[in-house]
Amino acid sequence: MQDLLNTVSHQASTSGVFSRVEALADRVRCHAKGSPEPAWYELADVGGTLIVRFATPDRWLSESIESDLMHYGDPIEELVEEELAELGWRGKVPSIKHFRDDQKLYTFENTVPAMDVETAAKFLMAYEAAFRALGDVGGEKDDE
Repeated sequence: MQDLLNTVSHQASTSGVFSRVEALADRVRCHAKGSPEPAWYELADVGGTLIVRFATPDRWLSESIESDLMHYGDPIEELVEEELAELGWRGKVPSIKHFRDDQKLYTFENTVPAMDVETAAKFLMAYEAAFRALGDVGGEKDDE
């Protein structure tokens, strides 16, 4: 698992879509570029299961995402699935859970259906692309 996380960390660092990438003991944390509040994407080993997530401690940022999802009516799974399809991955996205965790982080997450570098990297990049387009995650939006 550590080799997988290290490889994905390197790919994330060279992608240019994150403001900063951290390789931690059990996860890769990629900070959202352009977000007005702290927010990050993670690929984490949770008890031998690979999890991809978006997290923020900021309630208003989370609510801006929820508001867009309600306004546009698209389930988050479909948005992530569309991004995965653009990356060449085919399949059904596992159900995405949305909750506030014990560390008081507003979190969206799901399991990654395969334990290989290619699938893990695609899920991380699909999360980034899907969430960047929601709420205030990508920074200021031009309303004109």
